[in-house]
Amino acid sequence: MNPQAFRRIAVIAFGALALSHCAQNPVTGDRDFVLMSEQQEIQLGAQAHQDVLKEYAALNAPALQAYASEVGQRLAKQSHRPNLNWHFTVVDSPDVNAFALPGGYVYITRGLMTYLNSEAELAGVIGHEIGHVTARHGVRQQSASTAVGLGAVLGSILVPGLNNQAGASLLQTLAQAWTAGYGREHELESDRLGAEYLAKAAYDPQAMIDVIGVLKNQELFAAEQARRDGRQPRTYHGTFDTHPSNDTRLQQVVGEASRYTVANPREGRSEYLQKMAGVVFGDSPEQGLIRNNQLLHEKLGLVIQFPPGWRVQNRPDRVTALSPQGDALVELQQGPKHDRPLETLQKGVKLDVGARYDSGKLSGYPAAFAAGAQQGKPVVAAAVVFNGTQYLIAGMAKDATAYARERNALRAAINSFRAITPAERKTARPYVLQLVTAQPGMTMATLARQSPLGADAESQLRLMNALYPSGEPGPGQILKIVQ
Repeated sequence: MNPQAFRRIAVIAFGALALSHCAQNPVTGDRDFVLMSEQQEIQLGAQAHQDVLKEYAALNAPALQAYASEVGQRLAKQSHRPNLNWHFTVVDSPDVNAFALPGGYVYITRGLMTYLNSEAELAGVIGHEIGHVTARHGVRQQSASTAVGLGAVLGSILVPGLNNQAGASLLQTLAQAWTAGYGREHELESDRLGAEYLAKAAYDPQAMIDVIGVLKNQELFAAEQARRDGRQPRTYHGTFDTHPSNDTRLQQVVGEASRYTVANPREGRSEYLQKMAGVVFGDSPEQGLIRNNQLLHEKLGLVIQFPPGWRVQNRPDRVTALSPQGDALVELQQGPKHDRPLETLQKGVKLDVGARYDSGKLSGYPAAFAAGAQQGKPVVAAAVVFNGTQYLIAGMAKDATAYARERNALRAAINSFRAITPAERKTARPYVLQLVTAQPGMTMATLARQSPLGADAESQLRLMNALYPSGEPGPGQILKIVQ
């Protein structure tokens, strides 16, 4: 989440510190030491919701939004806090994730929805997040382990006037808790509560187990990709578990859910798949598309090539590429609207004494360049005036050794910034989900050869159709593919 957003949230959080008290937990009935009243919790959630939507735009798909909200409201009515004003939002992000804010705000990414295959599984995800809210995990959270990575350090290069200063440690703690999980005990409690809400809303609680299976397969796939690329894998926050294995966690959740039985449970497989047809897969055109580590942004009219083999993350407010070793990074973001790039770098980039600044051209556009260090970490940066807006491109290395190794890659990425060509505009089209009916003899390998997803196509198609790692479709099965 945006550091500025958490600074605004902090104003409320700090105000609540003076009102610490014990309140009754809506789920257990026990008295919890919390830092805010329910009304403050609701106000906090309402303000944070607006900031979340600036960081993660709501998906422009009214029918899908209405569908997710209908499922969420059905579950919320069966929860321990049915009187909250609940809000359910599908956000336009390819990440496989879901999260909740205090006060009744639940979010699920279209990336996660890609890999679900029924309304019951959607209900499992939403029920888990409702559990976080009903148990007040957000306001009970006392601390979270947060490691400030290289990306956060790079974000601190720019001064507050450029809307990029790294957030204070308290705000990073809030971000970690709200978007990265609450730890094993609370995650298990949310699984248990979610299973209960599923049963009361006429879904099979087994759907909660199915969702965990989906996420477990995602984790296995991410781990395999990470081993291949020599980096750390990303995980969905529901698998945030640093001690026992996911198998142990899965067995515990199964044991909790087995207490519930539902006659004629609602699955909603066909309804769910029909709602997913036409949904974007991967990057949104609003954020630009990544193809072979190249950003093609038709809307902004620009192209930049990030180093091959680096891990590119495309976010609403910036695009970041991290080296395989995790010790060098390049970042692109929008800057001020004026046409004085040298002023932008001299006033906006917080480099150590001795940094060098120059004016010049970048792909024929007015630009300025800076080279130096920030707290001893080597930095190269550029500001280029393009179509009435400045774009800031910065590269940082962890130390001199990493910089010596990646200097050429960092500078090449900066120098690759240019206008998109007419031919590239034609190719800058998003991937979308479509449905096909499996014919006799159809295999996932056959579908993968027709897919634009490249080397990972077969694994990706298996994941999104609950056939990972080696399953094959049966005749007549409705499958999601990418076109």
